[in-house]
Amino acid sequence: MERTLTPQEKQTLLTYQRTEITEHHIYTRLARVVREPQNRAVLERIAADELRHSRLWARFTGQEVRPNRLKIWFYTLVGQILGITFAVKLMERGEEGAQDNYARMEGVVPDVGAIAQDEKAHEEALLAMLDEERLRYTGSIVLGLNDALVELTGALAGLTLALQNTQLVAMTGAITGIAAALSMGASEYLSTKAEEDGRNPLRASLYTGVAYIFTVLALILPYLLLENPYLCLAATLTVAVLIIAFFNYYISVARDLSFRRRFVEMAGLSLAVAAISFGIGILMRIVFGIEV
Repeated sequence: MERTLTPQEKQTLLTYQRTEITEHHIYTRLARVVREPQNRAVLERIAADELRHSRLWARFTGQEVRPNRLKIWFYTLVGQILGITFAVKLMERGEEGAQDNYARMEGVVPDVGAIAQDEKAHEEALLAMLDEERLRYTGSIVLGLNDALVELTGALAGLTLALQNTQLVAMTGAITGIAAALSMGASEYLSTKAEEDGRNPLRASLYTGVAYIFTVLALILPYLLLENPYLCLAATLTVAVLIIAFFNYYISVARDLSFRRRFVEMAGLSLAVAAISFGIGILMRIVFGIEV
């Protein structure tokens, strides 16, 4: 015989119920935009499980709940922009605590153990979904981003001190950056072709080149918008750190890697090169007596 739920227990189950029905809609919508049949099948299976869980909670609460429309919109948008893998991994991170919370309801809901097992199976199924093109070419993107951040932050720091003219710095940085992007793209093409690791050499070179050019444009933008060269440099370094933070967070979620270690390593390298280049700019200005 089922005992009557306390108000607190009922509220807890209503929260679980709303979470499950919300995630059912999220997985259903994500499944519609997935091209790979096997990935679509996994998402549809998980969506069905989430619906079953929601109905289980409804048996105990005796109520129907509305899904969180904002959450549905957010994760669907994230999936379309940043990829299905990132979206579902990000969402599953929020379910890690749910498995522990379900354990606390043991004795209140007899099927809670089965639900926790399903949640674990969801995570394992999602780990097997890592077959998106953008994740296969992560190394090429890292190459483009990292080289652009290290080389251009250093170049812009040195040029800022040597030239002290925002327009000249922006023009020089753009020319240097675009030339380097083309060079890096060509190098990645030849490298990928020689490795024969299953990746398309042309796509690898495009990912590297596009990542490089995107970073170049982001870093020189302050020099096109602001007049004070030192303020521009500060803004550029801030943009560099934000790019590093965003990309490393993306990789840490999608690949289950450490965010802090990768972020500190990449940011430290870029800022160290910028500091050294700034010093070189001072030296060159003194040695050649340049006044612009």
